[in-house]
Amino acid sequence: MSDLLAARSQMAMSLAFHIVFAAVGIAMPLLMLIAEGLWLRTRRPVYLDLAKRWARGTAIMFAVGAVSGTVLSFELGLLWPTFMRHAGPVVGMPFSLEGFAFFTEAIFLGIYLYGWNRVPERAHWLAGLAVLVSGTLSGVFVVTANAWMNTPAGFDFVDGRFVNVRPFQAMLNPAAFSEVLHSTLAAFLAIGTAVAGIHAARLYRDPRNPFHRAAFAIALAVMGGAAILQPLAGDIAARHVARYQPVKLAAMEAQWETESSAPLRIGGWPSEAREETRWSLEIPGALSLMAFGDRSAEITGLKTVPPELRPPVLITHLAFQVMVGIGFLLPALALLGGVLAWRARGLPEARWYFRLLALATPTGLVALEAGWVVTEVGRQPWIVAGFLKTAEAVTPMPWLVVPFLAFTALYLLLGVVVLVLMWRHVLAIPSATAFPGEA
Repeated sequence: MSDLLAARSQMAMSLAFHIVFAAVGIAMPLLMLIAEGLWLRTRRPVYLDLAKRWARGTAIMFAVGAVSGTVLSFELGLLWPTFMRHAGPVVGMPFSLEGFAFFTEAIFLGIYLYGWNRVPERAHWLAGLAVLVSGTLSGVFVVTANAWMNTPAGFDFVDGRFVNVRPFQAMLNPAAFSEVLHSTLAAFLAIGTAVAGIHAARLYRDPRNPFHRAAFAIALAVMGGAAILQPLAGDIAARHVARYQPVKLAAMEAQWETESSAPLRIGGWPSEAREETRWSLEIPGALSLMAFGDRSAEITGLKTVPPELRPPVLITHLAFQVMVGIGFLLPALALLGGVLAWRARGLPEARWYFRLLALATPTGLVALEAGWVVTEVGRQPWIVAGFLKTAEAVTPMPWLVVPFLAFTALYLLLGVVVLVLMWRHVLAIPSATAFPGEA
């Protein structure tokens, strides 16, 4: 394994692990906040128990996320010293703000966890709101830094150096809005789907359990809201990519030729050696229409750039197909749940629907991971698009395969610890008899 491949693999593994905990930090506070709000309104014990359990789960995931986030911060400096030396003054502001948001989240999460019966009820709920806002902002600031790597702005490039940095212009780079909107909604969708799926699986076996019914209703509402909005956010993001990152769009769609009325490809297997995409279902003119609102608009093909400046097309295209496919599946499941709820005048009761959602439990997280693969792999070979190549930014330190294996073992251990803790403190749900009168 080359040093570049080892460094990229280690960073990819660390990001793939950490992004799950980042998504939990963004979305889970909303679920526990809704549960506590329903407790304050109805005084039903099931909502209080639910809020406390979800708060404990949030705390567990927050703690492990802090560990994996710390590892990432060290990896940025150790694996990519050239990147940090050149780009550090530009991305330093969003990373500093992310640290402020992180500590704010930690403070109010502590108040939320230990403030039951110690602070006024409304103040306790507001502490949860602070956790939600700061957790979301923490993700927003990190994503603006990543967006800057895709569409660099807010500096002058003189003699191979980033100078005259304008930090606010850098943070508000062209990709910032679309990436922040898309990734934030993806976090709510992924976690809402995962929680709804877990409780749907329990309801399939115990349909009248009040705890699962309450949890499922809240999670399905969060999932449904995010699922309906996410295709709109995805459309905004795709139009941005078409305008500012045409080569990435070409890799996402496996578009080799520059042409007007370019087709939208569903499926397909790109061959980089042959520079063609086989076995795809093509919808004529649809890509031009979706990217620019004009069926005759020209789409830039991969052949316009040398092979060494193209992203890995196969990985980018397949990851994009997975993300989009799930992006259509989950809104369909959410709308189906809405129809069933309307017909039942309450929570959906169909056991086959519980089974469908149980099977869909991991799909939101899979789409989240696939989206980040598209974002990162689709930018290659650049670490800062158009200015600094990934190969130029990697550390010269040899034997990078050793820390890669060590961190892989660490993440596997942390994953097992999380599963054990979640089972003991969150998923060991009481039976229906624990909530008399709720069923």
